[in-house]
Amino acid sequence: MTQRIDYQKLSTPGLRALGGVYTYIVNSGLPKVLIDLVFLRASQINGCAYCIDMHSRDLLKGGIAVEKMMLVSAWREAGDIFTDQEKAALQWAEAVTLISETHAPDEAFAAVSAQFQPKEISDLTLAIGVINTYNRLSIGFRRPPGGEPAA
Repeated sequence: MTQRIDYQKLSTPGLRALGGVYTYIVNSGLPKVLIDLVFLRASQINGCAYCIDMHSRDLLKGGIAVEKMMLVSAWREAGDIFTDQEKAALQWAEAVTLISETHAPDEAFAAVSAQFQPKEISDLTLAIGVINTYNRLSIGFRRPPGGEPAA
């Protein structure tokens, strides 16, 4: 796979602004592992090899068990491997990532509301939005996996 254009070079100010949202999210108070789980799940749904690679590496670097990381795509069937908070966040990530199909159902919002405060839900939804934007850039312009952990 060959990258179509170097969007990072061509749209540096825009990507810097998007990076500001990413920085806000990682400093929002949400657990870093939770953010990376959500980033990984959305990237799996979207089929973004670059982001799957990056967030898998970030999770491993953060100390997550390989067995847990391998079950992110099947979290519903993984028993107690994921906490209730992680399950709610993953469900919300799926609902928001697939928004044209799900329309963010009340069931998913109720689940996330039972585990998070309103500001945390807002920040989590920003996280889901930003990873979906990064996925679309990486997939659209065919960015190959980089093999390096995120900064």
